[in-house]
Amino acid sequence: MREFILFSNRGRTKGDWKDLMAAGRMDIVCHSVIAAFFLSNAIRSDVKLNIILNGPPDPPKHIEFVYDEDLPISKKDVGNLIRSTLWKYKPKKKIKAFPGVFIEKKTLRKLIEEKESDEIYYLDKKGEDISKIKFGENPIFVFGDHEGIPKQEKRFLKKNATAISIGPNMYFTSQCISFLNIHLDRCFSKG
Repeated sequence: MREFILFSNRGRTKGDWKDLMAAGRMDIVCHSVIAAFFLSNAIRSDVKLNIILNGPPDPPKHIEFVYDEDLPISKKDVGNLIRSTLWKYKPKKKIKAFPGVFIEKKTLRKLIEEKESDEIYYLDKKGEDISKIKFGENPIFVFGDHEGIPKQEKRFLKKNATAISIGPNMYFTSQCISFLNIHLDRCFSKG
Protein backbone atom coordinates (compact mmCIF):
# COMPACT_ATOMS: atom_id res chain seq x y z
CA MET A 1 0.00 0.00 0.00
CA ARG A 2 1.32 3.42 -0.89
CA GLU A 3 0.64 6.29 1.43
CA PHE A 4 0.57 10.04 0.83
CA ILE A 5 0.70 12.79 3.44
CA LEU A 6 -0.26 16.33 2.43
CA PHE A 7 0.53 19.25 4.71
CA SER A 8 -1.85 22.14 3.99
CA ASN A 9 -0.48 25.31 5.60
CA ARG A 10 -3.74 27.26 5.56
CA GLY A 11 -6.39 24.59 4.96
CA ARG A 12 -9.41 25.62 7.04
CA THR A 13 -9.98 23.38 10.08
CA LYS A 14 -13.71 23.98 10.38
CA GLY A 15 -16.37 23.16 7.80
CA ASP A 16 -17.77 26.71 7.68
CA TRP A 17 -16.68 27.47 4.11
CA LYS A 18 -18.10 27.22 0.62
CA ASP A 19 -15.35 28.71 -1.53
CA LEU A 20 -12.42 26.29 -1.88
CA MET A 21 -9.90 29.05 -2.63
CA ALA A 22 -10.98 31.21 0.32
CA ALA A 23 -10.79 28.20 2.67
CA GLY A 24 -7.00 28.18 2.68
CA ARG A 25 -6.58 26.74 -0.83
CA MET A 26 -8.75 23.74 -0.12
CA ASP A 27 -8.81 23.33 -3.91
CA ILE A 28 -5.27 21.90 -3.63
CA VAL A 29 -6.52 19.38 -1.08
CA CYS A 30 -9.45 18.37 -3.31
CA HIS A 31 -7.24 17.93 -6.39
CA SER A 32 -4.87 15.83 -4.28
CA VAL A 33 -7.68 13.51 -3.15
CA ILE A 34 -8.72 13.05 -6.78
CA ALA A 35 -5.11 12.40 -7.88
CA ALA A 36 -4.55 9.89 -5.08
CA PHE A 37 -7.66 7.77 -5.59
CA PHE A 38 -9.22 8.17 -9.02
CA LEU A 39 -8.39 6.24 -12.16
CA SER A 40 -10.32 6.67 -15.39
CA ASN A 41 -13.06 4.21 -14.48
CA ALA A 42 -12.16 3.05 -10.97
CA ILE A 43 -11.00 4.03 -7.50
CA ARG A 44 -7.62 2.85 -6.26
CA SER A 45 -7.73 0.37 -3.40
CA ASP A 46 -3.97 0.47 -2.74
CA VAL A 47 -3.73 4.06 -1.43
CA LYS A 48 -4.00 5.82 1.90
CA LEU A 49 -4.10 9.63 1.95
CA ASN A 50 -3.45 11.70 5.08
CA ILE A 51 -4.19 15.40 5.08
CA ILE A 52 -2.92 17.72 7.79
CA LEU A 53 -4.90 20.97 7.76
CA ASN A 54 -3.01 23.67 9.62
CA GLY A 55 -5.22 26.71 9.06
CA PRO A 56 -7.68 28.50 11.35
CA PRO A 57 -9.59 28.27 13.57
CA ASP A 58 -8.37 25.10 15.37
CA PRO A 59 -5.23 23.56 13.84
CA PRO A 60 -4.11 20.95 13.23
CA LYS A 61 -6.72 18.55 11.89
CA HIS A 62 -5.77 15.18 10.40
CA ILE A 63 -8.14 13.70 7.84
CA GLU A 64 -7.35 10.16 6.75
CA PHE A 65 -8.77 8.56 3.60
CA VAL A 66 -8.48 4.80 3.13
CA TYR A 67 -10.15 2.64 0.55
CA ASP A 68 -13.53 1.32 1.59
CA GLU A 69 -15.98 -0.12 -0.92
CA ASP A 70 -18.56 2.28 0.58
CA LEU A 71 -16.25 5.32 0.47
CA PRO A 72 -18.70 8.12 -0.46
CA ILE A 73 -16.41 9.89 -2.87
CA SER A 74 -17.01 11.46 -6.25
CA LYS A 75 -14.79 13.86 -8.17
CA LYS A 76 -17.37 16.62 -8.14
CA ASP A 77 -18.11 16.37 -4.44
CA VAL A 78 -14.71 16.02 -2.71
CA GLY A 79 -14.99 19.49 -1.17
CA ASN A 80 -18.35 18.72 0.41
CA LEU A 81 -17.03 15.42 1.78
CA ILE A 82 -14.09 17.23 3.43
CA ARG A 83 -16.34 19.99 4.77
CA SER A 84 -18.80 17.43 6.19
CA THR A 85 -15.90 15.49 7.73
CA LEU A 86 -14.67 18.64 9.50
CA TRP A 87 -18.12 19.16 11.04
CA LYS A 88 -17.95 15.65 12.56
CA TYR A 89 -14.72 16.34 14.47
CA LYS A 90 -14.84 15.60 18.23
CA PRO A 91 -12.02 16.73 20.55
CA LYS A 92 -9.62 14.04 21.79
CA LYS A 93 -11.11 11.32 19.56
CA LYS A 94 -10.46 9.76 16.19
CA ILE A 95 -13.86 9.77 14.52
CA LYS A 96 -14.99 7.67 11.57
CA ALA A 97 -16.82 10.43 9.73
CA PHE A 98 -17.77 8.27 6.74
CA PRO A 99 -16.73 4.85 5.42
CA GLY A 100 -12.99 5.19 4.76
CA VAL A 101 -12.79 8.76 6.14
CA PHE A 102 -11.50 9.58 9.63
CA ILE A 103 -10.75 12.83 11.46
CA GLU A 104 -8.75 13.71 14.57
CA LYS A 105 -6.45 16.40 15.92
CA LYS A 106 -2.88 15.42 15.06
CA THR A 107 0.30 17.16 13.94
CA LEU A 108 2.46 16.16 10.99
CA ARG A 109 5.27 15.26 13.39
CA LYS A 110 3.04 12.97 15.46
CA LEU A 111 1.71 11.28 12.32
CA ILE A 112 5.25 10.60 11.05
CA GLU A 113 6.40 9.39 14.48
CA GLU A 114 3.58 6.83 14.51
CA LYS A 115 4.64 5.33 11.19
CA GLU A 116 6.64 2.15 11.59
CA SER A 117 8.43 2.50 8.29
CA ASP A 118 11.94 3.15 7.12
CA GLU A 119 10.50 4.17 3.77
CA ILE A 120 9.35 7.72 4.39
CA TYR A 121 10.15 10.23 1.66
CA TYR A 122 9.47 13.92 1.25
CA LEU A 123 9.48 15.79 -2.01
CA ASP A 124 12.23 18.34 -2.40
CA LYS A 125 13.67 19.77 -5.61
CA LYS A 126 17.17 19.08 -4.26
CA GLY A 127 16.39 15.50 -3.21
CA GLU A 128 17.67 12.27 -4.73
CA ASP A 129 16.35 11.57 -8.23
CA ILE A 130 13.36 9.24 -7.99
CA SER A 131 14.66 7.10 -10.87
CA LYS A 132 17.58 6.00 -8.67
CA ILE A 133 15.40 4.74 -5.81
CA LYS A 134 14.09 1.20 -5.47
CA PHE A 135 10.85 1.50 -3.52
CA GLY A 136 9.46 -1.22 -1.30
CA GLU A 137 5.81 -2.13 -1.34
CA ASN A 138 4.70 0.36 1.34
CA PRO A 139 6.35 3.73 0.74
CA ILE A 140 5.11 6.90 2.43
CA PHE A 141 5.42 10.26 0.65
CA VAL A 142 5.11 13.69 2.29
CA PHE A 143 4.11 16.78 0.30
CA GLY A 144 3.54 20.42 1.02
CA ASP A 145 0.95 22.63 -0.62
CA HIS A 146 1.74 25.74 -2.73
CA GLU A 147 3.59 27.21 0.29
CA GLY A 148 5.71 24.11 0.83
CA ILE A 149 6.50 22.46 4.13
CA PRO A 150 7.23 24.93 6.97
CA LYS A 151 10.85 25.14 8.18
CA GLN A 152 10.23 23.48 11.55
CA GLU A 153 8.48 20.49 9.96
CA LYS A 154 11.13 20.32 7.24
CA ARG A 155 13.90 20.10 9.84
CA PHE A 156 12.04 17.19 11.42
CA LEU A 157 11.61 15.49 8.03
CA LYS A 158 15.32 15.86 7.22
CA LYS A 159 16.06 13.73 10.30
CA ASN A 160 13.28 11.18 9.76
CA ALA A 161 12.77 10.84 6.01
CA THR A 162 14.63 10.82 2.70
CA ALA A 163 14.39 13.79 0.32
CA ILE A 164 13.46 12.79 -3.23
CA SER A 165 12.92 14.73 -6.42
CA ILE A 166 10.69 13.97 -9.38
CA GLY A 167 12.48 16.50 -11.57
CA PRO A 168 14.03 19.95 -11.86
CA ASN A 169 10.73 21.85 -11.96
CA MET A 170 8.17 22.62 -9.27
CA TYR A 171 4.86 20.85 -9.88
CA PHE A 172 1.40 21.06 -8.39
CA THR A 173 0.92 18.73 -5.43
CA SER A 174 -1.76 16.78 -7.29
CA GLN A 175 0.62 16.35 -10.26
CA CYS A 176 3.27 14.93 -7.91
CA ILE A 177 0.76 12.44 -6.51
CA SER A 178 -0.31 11.41 -10.02
CA PHE A 179 3.32 11.03 -11.09
CA LEU A 180 4.14 8.88 -8.07
CA ASN A 181 1.07 6.70 -8.62
CA ILE A 182 2.11 6.13 -12.25
CA HIS A 183 5.74 5.53 -11.28
CA LEU A 184 4.79 3.00 -8.60
CA ASP A 185 2.28 1.30 -10.92
CA ARG A 186 5.15 0.74 -13.35
CA CYS A 187 7.54 -0.43 -10.62
CA PHE A 188 5.12 -3.03 -9.36
CA SER A 189 3.32 -4.09 -12.53
CA LYS A 190 3.49 -7.80 -13.15
CA GLY A 191 3.28 -7.45 -16.95
